[in-house]
Amino acid sequence: MRKIWIASLAALGLATFAGSAAAANLNAAGATFPAPIYQKWFEEFKNSHPSIQVNYQAIGSGGGIRQLTVGTVDFGASDMPMTHEQLSQFSKFKVLHFPTVLGGVVPTYNIRGVTQGLKFTPDALAGIYLGEITKWNDGRIAKENPGVRLPNADITVVHRSDGSGTTFVWTDYLSKISSQWKNKVGANTSVNWPVGLGSKGNDGVAGLVKQTPNSIGYVELIYAVQQKMGYGSMRNSAGAFVKADLETVTAAAAGAASNIPADFRVSITDAPGKNAYPIATFTWMLIPSKIQDASKRNDIKTFLKWMLTTGQKDCAALSYAPLPREVVAKELKQIDEIQ
Repeated sequence: MRKIWIASLAALGLATFAGSAAAANLNAAGATFPAPIYQKWFEEFKNSHPSIQVNYQAIGSGGGIRQLTVGTVDFGASDMPMTHEQLSQFSKFKVLHFPTVLGGVVPTYNIRGVTQGLKFTPDALAGIYLGEITKWNDGRIAKENPGVRLPNADITVVHRSDGSGTTFVWTDYLSKISSQWKNKVGANTSVNWPVGLGSKGNDGVAGLVKQTPNSIGYVELIYAVQQKMGYGSMRNSAGAFVKADLETVTAAAAGAASNIPADFRVSITDAPGKNAYPIATFTWMLIPSKIQDASKRNDIKTFLKWMLTTGQKDCAALSYAPLPREVVAKELKQIDEIQ
């Protein structure tokens, strides 16, 4: 499989395939979480549809929503569903949410002398990010990791510095499992972090964790896998420790598939199920329901149909879970709302 250079993609802020922005007939921006799969999709789609080229800038979910709001892109991308307030800013048309893939956000760490996979409870993870657990050998971490020689070292917490859907997923989960986090910090694409160092993008967090001894951060699963970073198992709502992979992320979506709301805005963090990974999410493309340019409208609709069918076959190779069939069927019908 061709290696995807995530660091180059985000650092340069370029299109997700070779080609200049001037040549693109569709421009989009947003989440870094799905950037690797979007890169592959846009390349493959152009091979079968040479007249359609997409320039996607992985600038974070917050940036994607902002650019869509001011009209500088044809569509946006976000790991956080838009809020009622954000949607109300569009008076001439609706913004349609199209789930594209499922992914997991994982706690990744760089601890001197520790090579084993760690187990984290919800309380321990919230305690670390609240700044209440400050040493790696704290009993709330050590208890679940017998046999691991955790150092008496300060924990360096790493988080996103930009508006990020990955941050929303992380803080949405923490808000569900910790009333203190919910009341003190809350869930959003950007929050007032109690502690820690900030870095831009999933790749930025991954890079900072890799170069900072005794640190912990959160990234989308594919970034941890491709950069060969250790990441922990999480205790889920059923009390089982599970590690993020295709099976456990898919299990998190199982309960939502049949009851997903009509507008597809749903949170699946802390999902029920013994095998469900608790920090999982859909990620969405944000598509205007009315597109005056007929050529762009047809190109976007053609891509969406391809993405929901042929494109889903690419998910597993990049550590994303494909959409449940029930969700795909509903989305294919929603395409007809784009006028």
